[in-house]
Amino acid sequence: MPNIEVITLSVNNISSLVDFRYCQNITELYLRKNNIQSLAEICYLKGLHRLRVLWLSENPCCGADPHKYRMTILRNLPHLQKLDNQAVTEEELAQALEDGEEMAAMPSKEPTNNHSRRESGTSEPSTETESDLLSFRMEETNKIREELGLKLLGRDKFSSSVAVKETNTSNGTKRRTSNVLSAVLLLLKELDADGLEIVHRTAEHKLRMLHRKESEQDR
Repeated sequence: MPNIEVITLSVNNISSLVDFRYCQNITELYLRKNNIQSLAEICYLKGLHRLRVLWLSENPCCGADPHKYRMTILRNLPHLQKLDNQAVTEEELAQALEDGEEMAAMPSKEPTNNHSRRESGTSEPSTETESDLLSFRMEETNKIREELGLKLLGRDKFSSSVAVKETNTSNGTKRRTSNVLSAVLLLLKELDADGLEIVHRTAEHKLRMLHRKESEQDR
């Protein structure tokens, strides 16, 4: 049921969230008192960008540490507005980056033909056209803006807003970093003083963690 928006299945002995990844239009999901054992199951919800309300309390995955449980879910599902009948605050979202555990996202679609071409030995282009990169960045940016309830940008406005050069577009990680940076720079214009302060604190914490990791590697 890809178009369903609200699902209430509390007390149903559900043990996995895998099938919910196909409900791309879901906004509210109520699964209290089920049998979801592992918190890693929330990885199946990371592609549900319209999801705003989630209720998972009284499942085994909640564990003995309510703070860790809540921070992990908010780190992986930052677009939630309410978790277990409790409103999500901006302060919690910032704290979740520090206290929550990152879960790897699971694919929501079948593999494309690119995989088949690699197996058959057919080479793929190592670079993409500027138009392709612009379209990809615009899609990533508008996805984030939609989650925040902001107006989507048209191609003309996007192309003149920010340009990030990429020296190695065959590297998927570098390409995604560039897209995320473009989105962040655009979103900064929409934030008020409180929002900018949260971004500032989060960025400082992230830099400290990176510097600490680099220092440990040098030793």
